[in-house]
Amino acid sequence: MKQSSKALIVATMFQINPDRVYPTLLASKAIVRFQDCDPLRHLNNAKYFDYYFNAREDQILQNYALTSADFFQEYQAGWVAYNHNISYIKSVFVAEIVWIFSQVIYYDETTIVTEFYMTDIEQKVLKNLLWSTSKYIDVKTGKTIPHHDKVKQLLELITQESVNYTTLTKQERIRQIKSTLK
Repeated sequence: MKQSSKALIVATMFQINPDRVYPTLLASKAIVRFQDCDPLRHLNNAKYFDYYFNAREDQILQNYALTSADFFQEYQAGWVAYNHNISYIKSVFVAEIVWIFSQVIYYDETTIVTEFYMTDIEQKVLKNLLWSTSKYIDVKTGKTIPHHDKVKQLLELITQESVNYTTLTKQERIRQIKSTLK
């Protein structure tokens, strides 16, 4: 019974509803855990990646009803990160509740750039900004391949077009985000 339910999800995962508006900027809250902090009670620099990637995985499931396993099962393909550009702006402390935002800000034939940023619970202070670049990889060969047509359709719907990644500097983007905070 479980396999048939799973097969149904995979078979319908890219049934795009033309009447639906797909959110581009996804958000969720997280609490900073003690074990993820350094002796000064700051979130360890390496742990930002865990918080961001775990949040993105949850956000995609909640907003698009997709998981990375769906791509592997449907296309035997998925994204592999190969470059991170991260800016630490304000410290994040143990037990602090933060907002984590994520969105695809660029894609081409084989690549996506996902933007992540973190704010305080009141969404007044920008804490961190990450641009993560990933290649679409065939899991059997380990080689870069073009996005499948249905994947391109999905990316077209969920990419934030207002962020011009190809011309925008990181500092300009930080100023833009700060200007939108409450």
